[in-house]
Amino acid sequence: MTFDFSLITICGPTATGKSGLALDLAERLGSAIISADSRQVYKYFNIGTAKPTTTERELVSHYLVDICEPTEILTLAEYQEQAQDLINKTGVTLPSLLVGGTGLYIKAVVKGLKIPRVGPNEKLRSQLADLGQKQCYEMLKQVDGIAAQKIHPNDATRTLRALEVFYVSGKPISQQQGENPPDYPILQIGLDCDVEVLGSRIRHRTNKMVEVGLVEEVKFLCEKYGAELPLLDTLGYAEMKQYLAGDISLTEAIDATVLHTRQFAKRQRTWFRAYPEIEWFDAAAPGLLDKVWQRVEEFISTRE
Repeated sequence: MTFDFSLITICGPTATGKSGLALDLAERLGSAIISADSRQVYKYFNIGTAKPTTTERELVSHYLVDICEPTEILTLAEYQEQAQDLINKTGVTLPSLLVGGTGLYIKAVVKGLKIPRVGPNEKLRSQLADLGQKQCYEMLKQVDGIAAQKIHPNDATRTLRALEVFYVSGKPISQQQGENPPDYPILQIGLDCDVEVLGSRIRHRTNKMVEVGLVEEVKFLCEKYGAELPLLDTLGYAEMKQYLAGDISLTEAIDATVLHTRQFAKRQRTWFRAYPEIEWFDAAAPGLLDKVWQRVEEFISTRE
């Protein structure tokens, strides 16, 4: 059987070398790279997100990078739609590469998540939040008992989202969710390594980010958009913002970034390890590219 499209995903915790491996594979394949990073979609957030450099983008076509202003919100449904369109365009002759550490982005594509096309309604959310979580959850049980059974009574975020979807669309969120996996072949590659090795990688990368201008990037973004910009409260940026405000020293900001990145990597590992279809490779092992390339060749040979 011949398939019209195919996809290779490269996922795993931060600082495991996903981007570097993807670049090598893309050059060998002549394929494009589709970013699965929820912060790389935003313009000007470059160093702190480990965004591909201009040189790397000249070597290989990168998509879903720099597609939004920092003041905009890209919904999961919008990301999924754009990623699927790109796969349909770039994955015909050779597999597209979907690369990143945002698990929900990858899941939305490979599982074909059915996502309610209801954007954030801040006014409605605020009104609901003012009622308190206990009352909101009781309301949810009345309008969508199925969703309420799946949502913890103390989970305010998911409770508000479920109510938001119901009141905006008129349909329970439980009726609008599910999965519709694509019918083309998908090879899922995961990169990981020993926790202490990863910790060293994270510290090295954080130091390198500071050396090449992370502090200056954060200062620029604070001046351009204001220090209250939500994206500036994310990993790497929040800590450097504290340093610029004089609340902590640069050394403390770096140490805090390393700590928070290690905690983030642990959460990513937990997320990705829940999916048995991911084939794992040791990011620190010698000959990684050759090992992965052998598996990719096997995958390509089964396309036809």
